[in-house]
Formats: sequence, C-alpha cells, structure tokens
Amino acid sequence: MKRRVFVGGAISGPALAAQTAPARAARPTGGGIPTRKFGKTGVELTIVGQAAGRFPLCTFEDAVAVTRRAYDLGINYFDNAHVYWDGRSEEVYGAALAGVRKDVFLTSKAMDRTRDGARKQLEESLRRLKTDHLDLWQIHAVGEMEEVDRIFAPGGAIEAFEAAKKEGKCRFIGFTGHRDPAVHMEMMKRYDRFDTILMPLHIADPGYLSFERGPLREAVKHGLGIQAMKTTANAKLLQSFSVGECLRYALTLPIHAATVGCTTVGQIEDDVRIAREFKPLSDTVMASLRQRADRLKGPGLEEWKRDTERASLHVYNGG
Repeated sequence: MKRRVFVGGAISGPALAAQTAPARAARPTGGGIPTRKFGKTGVELTIVGQAAGRFPLCTFEDAVAVTRRAYDLGINYFDNAHVYWDGRSEEVYGAALAGVRKDVFLTSKAMDRTRDGARKQLEESLRRLKTDHLDLWQIHAVGEMEEVDRIFAPGGAIEAFEAAKKEGKCRFIGFTGHRDPAVHMEMMKRYDRFDTILMPLHIADPGYLSFERGPLREAVKHGLGIQAMKTTANAKLLQSFSVGECLRYALTLPIHAATVGCTTVGQIEDDVRIAREFKPLSDTVMASLRQRADRLKGPGLEEWKRDTERASLHVYNGG
C-alpha cells in the first residue's frame, strides 16, 4: 500500500538523483517547524523527525535525497536502527548528513539483548553513520517479558548501554517497542535511568492494547523524552483518515516528537507543512477521532501488537 497521495514538490527519476549533491554546511533559514524540549534530555527537537525504517521501499539515492531535503526543511531529529535495511539505512544517513552532523540529533537502536552483542552493533552503527557518537541509543523492539529479563540479567544489553553513555559513545539512552504495552510498563519499572521512550501512538490505539492509556501516561510521570511512531498505523489508517488528522492527533498527545517514515521528497514536504501549521486539537475533536476509529481497532489493523486472544499479560487500559 502506498503511504499517501502527497502534495509538495514530488520529484522522481533524474531530477531526484540530482538532489544528491553534498549537503549544505548550514541549513536554510525560516524552517518554521515547532520544537519541544525532549523530556529530561533538555534538547530542543523538531516535533517531526525523519525515520529510516521505510527506506527499503525506495532506492539508496532516493533515501539520501529525502534525508537531505528533511534537513534543508529544518528537521533536526533523525531516527535509525542497526537492523533497518540490513544496515543500509544507517549508510544513507552517513552519506546524507556528512558535514552537518553537529546540527542534528542522531539516533539508532540495537536489537541484541547481550552486552557484547549490543556493543558490537553500536560500533557498526557508528561506522555506518560516520560519527563518533550517537545522540540517542535505544534498546530496540522490546516485545516480550523474557527479553526484559535478558536485558537486565548479568551480561545483558543494559550494561552496554550504561557503558556507552559513560564513555561518550552516546549522550542518552532509551528503549522502543510496539508489541505489548505491559512490556513497556515493565521496562520503566525495572530501570529508572532511561532518558527516552518510543511507542506506537495513533487514533485507533486507545481501543486495543493501548500505549496511550498506559505507557504514555507513565512516561510523562517519569519525565522521559517521548517519541511517537506508527502515527498512520503503517498507512492503514489512511483509508479512513487524512495524513493531517493522523499527525495532528499524535502531536496533540503529551509527546515531544513523532517519527515520519518518508520515502519521497513530497511526503517529507507534506509532513513538514502539517507540522508548521500545527495547533493542538480540542478534547472534543480528539474524542471524535477516537470514536471514528473504534471500528478499526484490533489486530487486523495493528498486526505488530500481541493478539489478545493468546495474550496472558495484563492489558493496560488506564483504569
């Protein structure tokens, strides 16, 4: 499914390839994207950030062009992971952000649950990204309680994350996941020194295994830097809602930034336009959007979440 029919300067073929000239040393003025203080980190992030998870849907050259366009438009938050595109997504950022590293907040993630394995992935990420440190390094895609136990066991991944922060290999540490809000709750319970959290937040989330009604509220209490992902539910919500409705809904929640997985220049221009014009939605509008989405809720929409018919963990419903 295509993410959207986009507005803005859609470019393809030779014209897009022409945008792969070296990135500018300084971004143009007048970006106009609102920023928010990223929780306890104190860093000012643009409310939308470019995410690299969908880059396998385009060419390497197109991904570089999208990344450079995101930077030129004023975005300062760039999300990535060791696992994305078998490492090529990180190589995209290494090529696209050369010369402007000091201007951006650069993130990546490690999948390995052991100290040594996570450390190896960090070193590979730094090499691909052509940097000596990450602004944020995250434990990626934690979805099972068994993984939580492995992360915090002797020799577990948390040891690599603590060491990397102490050594200056990363400024901040956090974790991500999209399978079960109970696991997010347990991660925050087990460890009180995370700086950030990343979770799926969208119009239909409150109706099924809700991250909004559980982990989001808890993350606010902890003062974490909060990132939203899957704001369009991998484009599935776009059958019933506009991109603007989806993004405005997420940005009205008590988050600091939303990742947008753009694969064309037109898409990133569209998202930036929405961000520049953003005004928080009223409680009435938010409730109306949730009501409209109620018929869509469930594993058919969010296949990345645990199927509650087989789940044995407590469902956090905010009660």
